[in-house]
Amino acid sequence: MPMRDLSAGPRVLLKRLRELMAEPLEPQERLDRIVRQIASNMVAEVCSVYVLRSDGVLELYATEGLNKDAVHLAQLKMGQGLVGTIAASAQPLNLSDAQAHPAFRYLPETGEEIYHSFLGVPILRAGRTLGVLVVQNKAQRNYREDEVEAMETTAMVIAEMIATGELKKITQPGLELDLTRAVTIEADGYSEGIGLGHVVLHEPRVVVTNLLNEDADKEIERLVSAIGSLRLSIDDMLSRREVAQEGEHREVLETYRMFAHDQGWVRRMEEAIRNGLTAEAAVEKVQSDTKARMMRLTDPYLRERMHDFDDLANRLLRQLTGYSGRSMDDGFPNDAIIFARAMGAAELLDYPRANLRGLVLEDGAVTSHVVIVARAMGIPVIGQASGVVALAENGDPAIIDGDDGQVHVRPMPDLVKAYEEKVRLRARRQEQFRALRDVESRTKDGHRVTILMNAGLMVDLPQLSESGAEGIGLFRTELQFMIASNMPKMEEQEAFYRNVLRQAAGRPVTFRTLDIGGDKVVSYFRSQEEENPALGWRAIRLSLDKPGLLRTQLRALLRASAGAELKMMLPMVTEVSEIRAVRDLMQKEVQHLSKFGHALPRKLQFGAMLEVPALLWQLDELMDEVDFVSVGSNDLFQFSMAVDRGNARVSDRFDNLGKPFLRILRDIVRAADRNKTPVTLCGEMAGKPLSAMALFGIGFRSVSMSPTAIGPVKAMLLGLEVEKLSAELNRVLDDHKSTETPRELLVNFAAAHNIPV
Repeated sequence: MPMRDLSAGPRVLLKRLRELMAEPLEPQERLDRIVRQIASNMVAEVCSVYVLRSDGVLELYATEGLNKDAVHLAQLKMGQGLVGTIAASAQPLNLSDAQAHPAFRYLPETGEEIYHSFLGVPILRAGRTLGVLVVQNKAQRNYREDEVEAMETTAMVIAEMIATGELKKITQPGLELDLTRAVTIEADGYSEGIGLGHVVLHEPRVVVTNLLNEDADKEIERLVSAIGSLRLSIDDMLSRREVAQEGEHREVLETYRMFAHDQGWVRRMEEAIRNGLTAEAAVEKVQSDTKARMMRLTDPYLRERMHDFDDLANRLLRQLTGYSGRSMDDGFPNDAIIFARAMGAAELLDYPRANLRGLVLEDGAVTSHVVIVARAMGIPVIGQASGVVALAENGDPAIIDGDDGQVHVRPMPDLVKAYEEKVRLRARRQEQFRALRDVESRTKDGHRVTILMNAGLMVDLPQLSESGAEGIGLFRTELQFMIASNMPKMEEQEAFYRNVLRQAAGRPVTFRTLDIGGDKVVSYFRSQEEENPALGWRAIRLSLDKPGLLRTQLRALLRASAGAELKMMLPMVTEVSEIRAVRDLMQKEVQHLSKFGHALPRKLQFGAMLEVPALLWQLDELMDEVDFVSVGSNDLFQFSMAVDRGNARVSDRFDNLGKPFLRILRDIVRAADRNKTPVTLCGEMAGKPLSAMALFGIGFRSVSMSPTAIGPVKAMLLGLEVEKLSAELNRVLDDHKSTETPRELLVNFAAAHNIPV
């Protein structure tokens, strides 16, 4: 007797479903005919579709076999009954006696008490549960594996109906489906501000519209060819010289290769094709099934591997569909909020700046280059927004709150109104700050303070005039290197620096020499992986070991500043001897340019960043060696308190307004006063009114910050009696037994004197 072709049933079912999807039917009729077709094909007495609503309720949307009057009335909560259990677990249930299962819940309005065998599968899309598809029979039986596969495949068709919004027409008034529900994610605010707009996925998912195949063999050939190309591309990436032989980057690619060669993955996709799906629909089905399982894992390592698998499946989909990525001509919204797992600074600059309203990252840290660039562009940034990419679709309305670290996807109308009012309030405040732009920065009791801005790209420079900054206290030269695909030549660097000085229009610019290494990775300049890169081969250490690199930059700075003042400083100095070594290289460059008749700067000011605690025991030597000092409070706090700023678990553990750190900063100011050496602070502390108030209280009279922070800080400064604050703050810092913290004192002082912080 010939063996029965078990795949014939699913293929016939999918063929009928393809015909049904093509017919011009109303949603309810289409759904009713789908459940009748499934019941007929699977010789089931019942077939039902439950759809998940935004309130967490699974509503019966169509049935064949149960009481028709129960449609749109029968409901189960997420996790309640067999249907709710399937939705919550995203796993199928195959039971010969459903009523014996501990999760069974009887719905009297459906009349399902006479049915025993039960097969239910989740309706999944991108790993998210959108509903549940069920078949039932009176007789006790276990459904075959091919029947389970057929049901899962059929569920994809229904998922597409839900995702395209076809079922909105038959949704009860006042209710929404889960796919459209509002979602709020608590994350970290990396750049202040509020953005209202629409989601643009940085790596948009490939939307599979052609689900059902005509020729399974042809689709398997397409799949095999695409997998072959994918494997070759991964092998090619691994063989390139710039990919280190060990380290995190290589580990990710090795994981990709492992997944790409996994026979179980390939076999599941081939089975889905034999059951009637196209190659790309098969990839999407297996991806969604795997993602649904992995999303429920608690092991952080395995959850991280989910991202790798997801990315690999998307690469395979792009191979199959020929999708090459977004074109800016594809209808880029004028209020775009970019959602990304991670991205580089250059990628952000590829987007039209005028259209950007915000950036949301699943990964990243407050110090990453893309965050620095986004801040320079004046857009709010949210980081560590875990899982946000999977919860959003292109075009979804979204709000990001960089002040509170929240992302709102598909927000409720009341929330939108509240944020629109908040934006209007911020705009009024910004108008008030703009009115202070030309007001001299002087405290209420007459102390003059210099307020400068931080920059690093040409896009920053228009804000020099707009913000009212007196100059640029920190120009990060490494950003030019980070966004370039190749090492900038000396002529390119010179032209860039000359342009910066021209746009500064006579206002002082302090250039920081190249600060790469650590978390600032340049794609074309790879070093060996380090266990602790923040304390490793970076900044001045790297520059002194690569004198050609440093001399090229020094030459470019000298030539660009011809006839003007050149003010430059060195990052991450640990010993004064490093400053002397760079001075020697600078002198050689001056002699070289003089020899060949090049004009030189009319004045050279040579400074150093104070970021490494070792310099605290060399303060007088340091002040004697340089023309000025700039305190990098971000790294100095990190190194002093042994706190990784990019680690959410410890980054907020210690207070930069605590006694230890304020005492360190006060010692630096006192050493500068003692040696008559100008000192500026250019870290994040300077850009927040409360912490800036503390800096003025301990003696700083020059600070540098992001352009958007200047208005609020100046407003605080104009109302501050700094002598009175200084007396109270020094009292608290010197009193070892006092339980009052500096932060408490500052908050109370601001409130008592009506100072806006």
